[in-house]
Amino acid sequence: MKDKIEGSDQSLSNTVVFACAPEWVEANAGADGKPAGLPRFSMTAYTGGPMKLSGWRYPVIVELSGLNIPSQNRPIRLGHDAAQGVGHTDSLLVQGGRLVATGIVSRDTGAAKEVVASSRNGFPWQASIGAGVEEAEFIREGQKAVVNGREWSGPLNVVRKATLGEISFVDLGADGETSARVAAKAKEDTVDKDAEDKEKVEGAQVQTDIAAKMREEAAAETERIAAIQKLCGEHKDIEAKAIRENWNATKCELEVMRADRPPTPDILRRTEGPATGAMLEAACALAEGLTQPEKHYKEEVLDAASHRFRGLGLQELFLEAAWANGYTGRSFRDSREVMRFAFGREVKAGLSFVDVGGILSNVSNKFLLEGFYSVERTWRNICAVRNVSDFKTVTSYRLIGKDQYEKVGPGGELKHGTLGEETYTNKADTHGIMLTIDRRDIINDDLGAITLVPRKLGRGSGLQICEVFWVIFMNNSTFFSTGNKNYAAGTDTVCGIDGLTKAETMFMEQVDGDGKPIGIMPAIVLVPPALSAMATQLQKSLEIRDTTANTKYPIANPHVGKFRAEVSRYLSNAKFTGNSSKAWYLLADPNDLPVIEVAFLNGQESPIIETAEADFNVLGVRMRGYHDFGVALQDQRGGCKLKGEA
Repeated sequence: MKDKIEGSDQSLSNTVVFACAPEWVEANAGADGKPAGLPRFSMTAYTGGPMKLSGWRYPVIVELSGLNIPSQNRPIRLGHDAAQGVGHTDSLLVQGGRLVATGIVSRDTGAAKEVVASSRNGFPWQASIGAGVEEAEFIREGQKAVVNGREWSGPLNVVRKATLGEISFVDLGADGETSARVAAKAKEDTVDKDAEDKEKVEGAQVQTDIAAKMREEAAAETERIAAIQKLCGEHKDIEAKAIRENWNATKCELEVMRADRPPTPDILRRTEGPATGAMLEAACALAEGLTQPEKHYKEEVLDAASHRFRGLGLQELFLEAAWANGYTGRSFRDSREVMRFAFGREVKAGLSFVDVGGILSNVSNKFLLEGFYSVERTWRNICAVRNVSDFKTVTSYRLIGKDQYEKVGPGGELKHGTLGEETYTNKADTHGIMLTIDRRDIINDDLGAITLVPRKLGRGSGLQICEVFWVIFMNNSTFFSTGNKNYAAGTDTVCGIDGLTKAETMFMEQVDGDGKPIGIMPAIVLVPPALSAMATQLQKSLEIRDTTANTKYPIANPHVGKFRAEVSRYLSNAKFTGNSSKAWYLLADPNDLPVIEVAFLNGQESPIIETAEADFNVLGVRMRGYHDFGVALQDQRGGCKLKGEA
């Protein structure tokens, strides 16, 4: 897979010299057959130093001796955008470890006009190259490499072979010291005549030098191609590759000699030992952009994966696992045999092997969790959590009746309390889905099938638990009721200081079975999005001013810091029974007295993905995601509901 380099040089200046006519004019044919009156430019497109590029862990240097320039006419763009064409080059040279380009602003686009107009106004344009990577080498920390005539220290990536695609004008490169010199006449004729003449002379000299260099390099290129054609003879494929990749005669001769040797046995020749499971797992995570991979893998594992693999695909993953498990084939052509070895079905008992099923499961689970935690999790902040060991209904008891301590008499005898009949039940159920990475995904080498899909499955699991939770919580007309003394309606229940005072009083007057205060303090104000600002204001503002003429209370906020505000969009969603944009709740801390509880099987609060080779009649890999949980309302004395209107 080819990577894309798009970046400005980070160490030295990328200078753009832009010479244009005083005004923008249409292209006209000149005496030499070229368009007349069009602006020309020359630039140092790349200075041969390290660049900090998106998607590369360490700085990147492109070795200019291995840069393939398909033609002298390459597109010039604005900001690497194909829809923002500016013009084209007519000369591309490597001089002194730099890539120098000259050309014409030949496109009739808004981007071309912007570049010309900005240059007239003195804007300091910079340059940036776009190239496809064909061969790269990682230089470790403490090692050194000579690239483009200079010595560099690792860690860094050296792109040994690449093909130039396009060059772009950019307004800001990685080096903030870059600048542009403009040799153009401004709209107002205020340019000093002597300075203008001097600049024209300098520009003419630059063009003369470039033309001489072009003729010299053209002659050298003709000699190189002639030598290659002579050496290759009937090896037309080698001849084409040598010309395309800018080989010298020595390298071409070596390749011809290798091609003339007798064929070697069709066996795998590896220069490195087999990859470990941890290395392959880290390579998958890096290839698909896992957030903060250093939290999941050791630094040395990430470095090894980054050095050995770039753009890891599904086929390479399965091949690496198969090779580690004893497979000796060279390619993925026999996909069924590769899969047999990759999943360890050919490994003898007692021998260690790379478990590709475990790798797929581990990587998928990490992306699954990213999706799961991307969904609203207000439910987790207002519920109690229970750990259950099976799918049977579990019962909770509240200690009521004789549960208050009594004075111990002289004999030291303690009286018995009683376990009341107030019980609360819950039960875990399984929620899940199965998918298959089929033969098409593997043939297409689509690693995203084990990263993008699990991320979506994780989000789906998060949405499922939200829906189950809020359906049960909001269908509460019998749970929050006047009979239970935890529900109130009326204009005085609007979310504000008066309403919160009413809710606090209602909560504090809750009693246990003996008619005594429950002794629990309210802690959470739960509101829909429409009341979020008011709830936050009641929680944090030191004072709230009444804008009416008749002030009912002091401007000081009596509830500041008492309660924590929680907001859920489900409370006002029309798809859910009991929805309201005005109703709100005052709840106890769920660790003290929960109004609702979520039970998780074996304490597993997040979903799980498991991976295995598909059945015999399915070509591919099968994955299943599931989550075991249950939701149930608990003690109605743990909260109260305010309608927020009459």
